[in-house]
Amino acid sequence: MSLRVAVQMDPIETININGDSSFALMLAAQARGHAVWHYDVGTLALDEGRLTAWACPVTVQRVAGDHFTKGEYRKIDLARDVDVILMRQDPPFHLGYITATFLLERLKGQTLVVNDPESVRNAPEKVFVLDYACFMPPTLIARRAEDIRDFHARHPGDLVMKPLHGNGGRAVVRIPADGSNLGALSELFDAAWVEPHMIQPFLPDISEGDKRIVLVDGEFAGAINRRPGEGEFRSNLAVGGYAEATELTAREEEICAAIGPELKARGLVFVGIDVIGGKWLTEINVTSPTGIVAIDRFNGTDTAARIWDAIEARHARM
Repeated sequence: MSLRVAVQMDPIETININGDSSFALMLAAQARGHAVWHYDVGTLALDEGRLTAWACPVTVQRVAGDHFTKGEYRKIDLARDVDVILMRQDPPFHLGYITATFLLERLKGQTLVVNDPESVRNAPEKVFVLDYACFMPPTLIARRAEDIRDFHARHPGDLVMKPLHGNGGRAVVRIPADGSNLGALSELFDAAWVEPHMIQPFLPDISEGDKRIVLVDGEFAGAINRRPGEGEFRSNLAVGGYAEATELTAREEEICAAIGPELKARGLVFVGIDVIGGKWLTEINVTSPTGIVAIDRFNGTDTAARIWDAIEARHARM
């Protein structure tokens, strides 16, 4: 059955077609005969109960410099004109992102939104993961420098400090064991973000890699290992890390088994979790997960097709 698919994402002109997961999902949808539309989250409008977006039909192809063709823009009704919405705009997870989830939530029972907007709103990456603290390194969520120093006294050595709602490894900083820059970094973070910050011991296991593991409807679908680039401790591909083929450890299989059923129950169809050194769970990415292109390149799999299998099955049950 052909579906009408609207993709809520960043400008299609600027994406990297060699690594962008949203583009891979659009290609896979198109290959199945689904009609694909593109719109920007900023065009969402709720007019007397009718949720619309300013959208255009798109055709995509994996050709650098010529990867899409747009049709004419028009206002579409997201309840009547669309069967599936992919909520794929990049974080940061801020008030605008949260507002979009409230609007899309109003489509429940009419249009399938992936991932489920209510669950996305209630499961930000570095907060939802706290439900699985037994798999995590010691973790502090706080703003006060005094709380960070107390945590440091209990966990001597280098610390890592990151924005609670950051993404892509940006603004992740390392505090040395002597704590010499702790006060200054705390002040800087407090000035930049109103929410608390996440602090954890620095994990030397990062040298072994930070694994991105993708789960589709709660089931393991593939993984890559990301290693830090030269002169970096961050392994995110967006900040210079590089990917390599990998397999799951027994601990990672245990983590997937523990998390998977809850992801499926929440309507979180496409999720990427991050595990350091084969054992330390650090994030559960639900807003706009990435990594499937690299996973498929190393493993010869088709994760985008697997995601569409799950979406089509969910739509059929509506």
